[in-house]
Amino acid sequence: MSRNRVPAGSDEEPNTTPDKPARRRFLQSAAAATAVGVAPHVRAQSQPDVVTPPAQPRAPEPPRPVTLNINGRPYTLQLEPRVTLLDALREYAGLMGTKKGCDRGQCGACTVLIEGRRVNSCLTLAVMHEGETITTVEGLASSGALSPIQRAFIEHDAFQCGYCTPGQLCSATALLNEFQSGTASTVTADVRTRPPQLSDDEIRERMSGNICRCGAYANIVAAVRTVHGGDSGNA
Repeated sequence: MSRNRVPAGSDEEPNTTPDKPARRRFLQSAAAATAVGVAPHVRAQSQPDVVTPPAQPRAPEPPRPVTLNINGRPYTLQLEPRVTLLDALREYAGLMGTKKGCDRGQCGACTVLIEGRRVNSCLTLAVMHEGETITTVEGLASSGALSPIQRAFIEHDAFQCGYCTPGQLCSATALLNEFQSGTASTVTADVRTRPPQLSDDEIRERMSGNICRCGAYANIVAAVRTVHGGDSGNA
């Protein structure tokens, strides 16, 4: 007779306790299942972290000779590819007339002429301009005589501290040539035809890329208007 069975008519309570061997096998199976589930996590935590070695910094490009045609004279400079034209002019060629203002292309103090075009020299690399004609404020005068726009700036007192003046002079020189060639601006009424005269609004718009913190704008406009009108010769 099974041990869990109770004879009929007996007052003995039935034995509800499961067999010990069955209970032992159940606990062993549960422990084994738990161990199997935990084992991968334990193994993953026990493995050492893989440390990626830091990337080695790239060695800078060595300087190489760069020949720049500045104010009609060739300059052969030893420059790294990342040197800006502004730094090449000031630090390598020794032409300190071009000023470093914001160094972000916002103030216009570093304006120079490249093939007659206005360029913020702080925003361009020197190696990009080999073989091109570069004119700085030192190259505006000819044979020791000031250019018409330089004389007009003096006559109209178109500067105060003078820090922005080199960029203003280069920009004004290009402005007059641009207007003469028919280049329109955002205030030109009809872009298909060149206005007969350079108005004050045109001058202010075309010079808007050059900031004068001293506020000599009215005199700058007057100087450009004078040269455009022919009172100081041609630009």
